Amino acid sequence: MIDPHAYNITIRKGHFDDDVFFEARVKELPDLTEYADSYDEAYQLVIDAIETTVEAFQEKARDMPAPHIPADDFSGRVTLRLPKSLHRAMVEASEDEGISLNQYMVNVLSYFSGYADGGASGVDHSMWSFIARPEKPESYRKPKLKVVYSNDLDQQSGSWKQTG
Repeated sequence: MIDPHAYNITIRKGHFDDDVFFEARVKELPDLTEYADSYDEAYQLVIDAIETTVEAFQEKARDMPAPHIPADDFSGRVTLRLPKSLHRAMVEASEDEGISLNQYMVNVLSYFSGYADGGASGVDHSMWSFIARPEKPESYRKPKLKVVYSNDLDQQSGSWKQTG
């Protein structure tokens, strides 16, 4: 018997037309997605969907993808290549804060990935954040240009007319 809780489940908070929803996905079953009004409801729905999928696979004599067990291959060490200007800016910012460059970069990455305060800041840095796109300005008009071709530009330059 497969334990549905062993699967890698990701639940994200999303916004659509001023409504908040939670989307649950399963890494091992990319076509399986559930939506709900709360985190707990999304989790319960996706667990139920995994159980239903297991039954459907068994009925069709298909192999159910096994839960992915992550290896502890993460040492916590990352090597980055930065533009010189960014490197300088990061060093200066870390010196202003009185901390090492490493600690400053950990703080920045933690903040923008949501690890800094467990998401308690109320700032949503997820991929679901709404980004307003500027609209095309109403005063936009095509430029008035005249295309001129001549083998002898000096001879033609006196007869050119200005457009506009």
